[in-house]
Amino acid sequence: MTTRRTGWAEDERLLFVLIAALLAMSAIIVAVAGTGIDGTRMLIRATARSSLLIFLAAFAASSLARLWPAPTTRWMIRNRRWLGLGFAFSHLVHLIAILWLFGVYGGETPPPPMRTIIGGGIAYVFIALLAATSWNGAVRALGARNWQRLHKAGVWYIWLIFMVSYGGRAAINPLYLPPAMLLVGAAALRLVASRRRAAA
Repeated sequence: MTTRRTGWAEDERLLFVLIAALLAMSAIIVAVAGTGIDGTRMLIRATARSSLLIFLAAFAASSLARLWPAPTTRWMIRNRRWLGLGFAFSHLVHLIAILWLFGVYGGETPPPPMRTIIGGGIAYVFIALLAATSWNGAVRALGARNWQRLHKAGVWYIWLIFMVSYGGRAAINPLYLPPAMLLVGAAALRLVASRRRAAA
């Protein structure tokens, strides 16, 4: 598989583009909707969706490149690290918005269930660990097998949290069905690609 880098949206430049786009989106939402309860909720929803899309691109990159090798899928696998870091930044903004909502408007907003806090908190621990070990030196420090175990467990746990969130909502609101289906499709791609790799 080629690792040739072309175009401007490669490597660190892609991460800078993602960060700039996420900051611009957040600034527009704050400028239009404000930092009150409604505006903060809008930012939380927007960053949840941006996080989902970037996560799915990183989550499915290797599977897509294996099953359908093409310039686009090769670009995804080359830049999977930067997509992952872009997802981490998107979810950091998401967390800041959540903390703002409950920190400033806690008296007007009921707190989430404890299971949501615990499940989401573990997901953020994994996000931090994956971001911190996304560099080549981490592979050498942890060992290739341990690094792979950490990243495999992390991405699947994050996938599970997204699936519980969107899948649960899809059961009562059909607007959440497309993201839930994307999550199921991405998981199916990884399983098919894994079986094909094992059979090769």
